[in-house]
Amino acid sequence: MSQFAVNMIFIGLSFALYIGIALWTRAGSTKEFYVAGGGIHPVTNGVAVAGDWMSAASFLSMAGMVAFMGYAGSAFLMGWTGGYILLAMLLAPYLRKFGKFTVPAFVEDRYQSRTARMIAVVSLLCISLTYMIGQMTGSGVVFARYLNVSIDLGIWIAAGITFFYAVLGGMKSVTYTQVAQYCVLIVAYLVPPIFISMQLTGNPIPQLGMLSEVGNEGINVIPKLDGILAELGFAEYTGFAADPLNYFLLTATLMVGTAGLPHVIARFFTVRKVAEARWSAGWALVFIALLYLTAPAVASMARLNLMETVYPNGAQADPIDYEHRPDWMNNWLETGLLKFEDKNGDGLIQYYNDASAKGKELTAERGWAGNELTVNNDIIVVANPEIAKLPGWTIGLMAAGAIAAALSTAAGLLMAISSAVSHDIVKVALKPDMTEKGEMNVARIAMLATLMLSAYLGMNPPGFAAQTVALAFGLAASSLFPALMMGIFSRRINGKGAIAGMLAGITLTLVYIFMFKGWFFIAGTNNFPDTAEYWFFGVNPLGIGFIAAIVNFIVAYAVSLSTEEPSQEIQDLVESVRYPKGAGAAMDH
Repeated sequence: MSQFAVNMIFIGLSFALYIGIALWTRAGSTKEFYVAGGGIHPVTNGVAVAGDWMSAASFLSMAGMVAFMGYAGSAFLMGWTGGYILLAMLLAPYLRKFGKFTVPAFVEDRYQSRTARMIAVVSLLCISLTYMIGQMTGSGVVFARYLNVSIDLGIWIAAGITFFYAVLGGMKSVTYTQVAQYCVLIVAYLVPPIFISMQLTGNPIPQLGMLSEVGNEGINVIPKLDGILAELGFAEYTGFAADPLNYFLLTATLMVGTAGLPHVIARFFTVRKVAEARWSAGWALVFIALLYLTAPAVASMARLNLMETVYPNGAQADPIDYEHRPDWMNNWLETGLLKFEDKNGDGLIQYYNDASAKGKELTAERGWAGNELTVNNDIIVVANPEIAKLPGWTIGLMAAGAIAAALSTAAGLLMAISSAVSHDIVKVALKPDMTEKGEMNVARIAMLATLMLSAYLGMNPPGFAAQTVALAFGLAASSLFPALMMGIFSRRINGKGAIAGMLAGITLTLVYIFMFKGWFFIAGTNNFPDTAEYWFFGVNPLGIGFIAAIVNFIVAYAVSLSTEEPSQEIQDLVESVRYPKGAGAAMDH
């Protein structure tokens, strides 16, 4: 059986599973549509949270970033997991106690301000839509590679499948579909590294395998990888971050941004009571840990296999001939995510860091003309089984898992966007007398419009598309997270303070990121150079979200202290939310 047929079987069976679940779990009311009826079991919800959280970024990009950045890439591991702990411990149970459908609903009721709610809605839409672009693009790449279709067609296929099960059943359907998608993606993620670890070290546990001896060579995986990279001018895999300040700021931005992601927060509204929200968070951490604790092993062994593919006789010997390249390279060259340019015309694939001191030595000593191979970070995980020459079924399984990761998060984002439009904008602000049926229809129209827009932007990405992490997490960190934290833990913060804080945080984030990412046109130039020399106080735009969050806190407190206190009713409400004894019904005014 051909590899294409195997891929089709795995992808087709997974799609049939998702569609079957959607038909089985159709929503019949707005409560089922928005919060799955509020009766999801904590373990089920924990699996769904894990599926919702582990997007294409976690499945495709994270291990890829660690593989090529080494220790510096651990900022993503620590930031994303640490942020989830913040969310689980400091926000989720208390927001569930408050008992609202959406994050903007909490903001309005807590701060007694419709303006604050609208700012939260705009922030939510910007965060979620930006994230959606990444999910659609990731799905398109996977479909293009494994179904032999164009990336554009792959994006539309992903949009169509997501639209079907999200529109049909809302949060109820999305919840159970995400459970299935988590099961698919985690099996797909864990199986290949088990085989690869056995292949390299004889140890079936990847986490132990990356610390074990490679074959009978007398050297472990990590030291061997460090040695190969050093010989080719790359930074050592275990080398510390060169810029500690920005390493810290990036980690902190990802942490507070994660805790402010509205589509993840919404998952905790689907359980019956506060205690179950806490249990959901605990179970979700277990399920998330299965992937995140495996990612470093996936990254190290994939990078080692890549280097040994190009330099089969060692880094000091000649690289492979382009004419005799392995099949996996052909497959990825067609997608454009792997590129080769024979700069010196010798037919060999020179893959090294030509900008480093060691790389310049190699250029002079070996007659090379510069690095000739460009590897996109996002392909390292899905290409891993092919690079290691694993059986074809593992490749098909990986394809299904990568698609599941992208679609599960896309569905969660779609629910966050549709609820914000139908409930927070149309139902609350424009047409309070709208019926349940009318509200659900508006939500479905919003879903369709969002999918159309995100699919279009996925095919025609704007200039900031490559910076979705900076934009999405920076916005969440600087706007929603401080407003939620202060709303729960401070009785003194009022509506004016919350509004001023959110506006200050959002403005700083947008101005700083767009200034260096190409959207400002000042003095006839397209942008400020995106280099440390021009960054203010050396702060990388990727880490500005944490600083903007601090600005949000300071401004909110300053304005609140200079204006009237919140009403006694609100202060009492804050006190009761901080010390939850039960859960209110998920309802809105």
